[in-house]
Amino acid sequence: MTIDFAALPHDFLWGTATAAYQIEGAVAEDGRAPSIWDTFSHTPGKIANDDNGDVACDHYHRWREDLGLMRQLGANAYRLSIAWPRVIPGGDGPTNPKGLAFYDELVDGLLEAGITPSVTLYHWDLPQALQDRGGWPERATAEHFAAYASVMAERLGDRVTHWTTLNEPSCSAWIGHLEGKMAPGWTDLTAAVRASYHLLLGHGLAAQAIRAAVPNAQVGIVNNLSTVYPASDRDEDVRAARRQDGHVNRWWLDPVHGRGFPADMVETYGVELPEQPGDLATIAAPLDWLGLNYYFPATVADDPTGPAPYT
Repeated sequence: MTIDFAALPHDFLWGTATAAYQIEGAVAEDGRAPSIWDTFSHTPGKIANDDNGDVACDHYHRWREDLGLMRQLGANAYRLSIAWPRVIPGGDGPTNPKGLAFYDELVDGLLEAGITPSVTLYHWDLPQALQDRGGWPERATAEHFAAYASVMAERLGDRVTHWTTLNEPSCSAWIGHLEGKMAPGWTDLTAAVRASYHLLLGHGLAAQAIRAAVPNAQVGIVNNLSTVYPASDRDEDVRAARRQDGHVNRWWLDPVHGRGFPADMVETYGVELPEQPGDLATIAAPLDWLGLNYYFPATVADDPTGPAPYT
């Protein structure tokens, strides 16, 4: 495929994106502490072939080479994620100077290469220290996330204007806490719903923190959404498709756009939301953009024997 870059708008960003745990490696170097993905990937039977991110692409040591590859591709933008346990190893408390310096150098290198940096604050790698204190099902984690967002915005905000709070929070909540196929590997509906709530609360709090530190910030959230079709015209399948749409789409879109959590899904889950006064307004902090990761459509048939929320 040939791209005619001259035909694109002057401000069009043609870029690449990565996740810290998937590329950085150096999981025990220069003060980085374990994340939930270090723990999960080293739990026997959780990952095919017992693969892990201990080395991965070794981006922590080879980032200069990686910038060269981006230039060869013709990319003019790069969405990186910050490893929370590299910059604040305990999840809250003292920062790690070497971890912060790494991202300083990386951002400077991107700018020198003519590549616009875009920062994602959370791509699933919660510090294990916070998981040990309850993780995303606990409100305190959202508050710690906002404090971490403030640290990074103050550190990089003189050079970075494009910020993502969360990448695919549905994976963190549903696949991580309900299906058990991603870190932290739980299969608990109540914990999953509470995690989903606090992820979105953390998003809103982080958006406020970023704007306070970076007045010209462009702040958004990235969701993985899916078109949903009923397998037939049967009422049961239509209702099942509606539930699936609520689970993968509306639960994540409605709150951040000021519509609150979908009432039909609150009823379906049967879990009381840990709402406090003002939360919904915080979650609906104004967005400058909405990111969409689209992988596949879903065709849904009712399964009366299936697990909640799919039945």
